[in-house]
Amino acid sequence: MKRTDQRLSTTALVIAGLAGCAGPTPADYARETPVLDLATYFNGPLQAHGVFTDRSGKVVRRFTVDLVGRWNGNEGVLEEDFRYSDGQTQRRVWHLTRGADGRYTGRADDVVGAAEGQARGNALNWRYTLALPVDGRVWNVAFDDWMWLVDEKVMLNKARMSKFGIDLGEVTLSFHKP
Repeated sequence: MKRTDQRLSTTALVIAGLAGCAGPTPADYARETPVLDLATYFNGPLQAHGVFTDRSGKVVRRFTVDLVGRWNGNEGVLEEDFRYSDGQTQRRVWHLTRGADGRYTGRADDVVGAAEGQARGNALNWRYTLALPVDGRVWNVAFDDWMWLVDEKVMLNKARMSKFGIDLGEVTLSFHKP
């Protein structure tokens, strides 16, 4: 094999390898059912249970969330009341908008700018920056947030957290409709 051919082969392998490392996209779930519609699932009361794990996988915080969602057409409000295992509480109110082609935007007081996401099939992928209080300071942390509807009552959620491209940990939740 000529040196030029070897370089091209090596370059092609590297590109193929990098493409294989790309994460999932909402389109990967387009054929999955049941179909996730936030206005349907986040309508009325729900409860969630979750954990935060650090980058080594150690559980560092547990929590429960009581949620209530209300929709008027393509506009929704999702109220979340968190209770952490250390006794702390937190409230987040999302203002959600359903757009075309399964796209959603969301705003909350502690979200920097807007959350942008797309639902396809049984999945939704959100990306946003959260202003997260840590030891008396506020860190702007990037979230790559995935939700998968398991059935009409259960949805699973996994969100990777990072700052400056460095993995900080993961939030895992299970949502349940009564």
